[in-house]
Amino acid sequence: MKNVMIYLASMLLLCSCANGQDSKADYAFATLPKLKPGEEVATFGGGCFWSMSEAMTELKGVDRVVSGFAGGQTKNPSYEDVCTRTTNHAECVQIYYDPKVISYATLAEAFFYAHDPTTLNRQGADEGTDYRSIVFYRTPEEKQVLLSVINKVNASKHYNGKVVTQVEPYNVFYPAEKYHQGYYRLHQDNPYIASVSKPKVEKFRRAMQSYLKPGF
Repeated sequence: MKNVMIYLASMLLLCSCANGQDSKADYAFATLPKLKPGEEVATFGGGCFWSMSEAMTELKGVDRVVSGFAGGQTKNPSYEDVCTRTTNHAECVQIYYDPKVISYATLAEAFFYAHDPTTLNRQGADEGTDYRSIVFYRTPEEKQVLLSVINKVNASKHYNGKVVTQVEPYNVFYPAEKYHQGYYRLHQDNPYIASVSKPKVEKFRRAMQSYLKPGF
């Protein structure tokens, strides 16, 4: 995403995604919400979290989605830290959902339609380990669900290549800065959103149409 934004800045005379916020408060880290009764959590990473967050938010049964980082070693990394690719974190989303409305399996399947899980360490022009496809399981049952969904996606031939998504045990998730939260809806005029994120979200909507909240 950073490389794409630099390119767009030079071509369209626009600022990078980290600029143009309203106040210094936007750069404070977001906080994780408390679980509601009966709620469960899933953590996925599939490229830029702006579009992934929007896609997951649109699903029935999903209450909240937080953009952040997981899979690395550095504690409480900033967006700039992750962009250096020295922390080994991936851009991820943490999804708070009602399992009575949407199953973990359906959520996982939606994740694989929300990005291209067959490209190693990249999504389109976004290249680097911070854009890698990765899923985190909290229980052995979730791991088996993820492996089953991956087999299903591979068998479907939906993509030309095989899924290269990393399947890892969950450790910790760090929320990104506040300005990254809900970025897609708040910045429709951003050229990256218009040219990169929007097509991904629209593709996702077509694939998961029957699972979307009213209005999508």
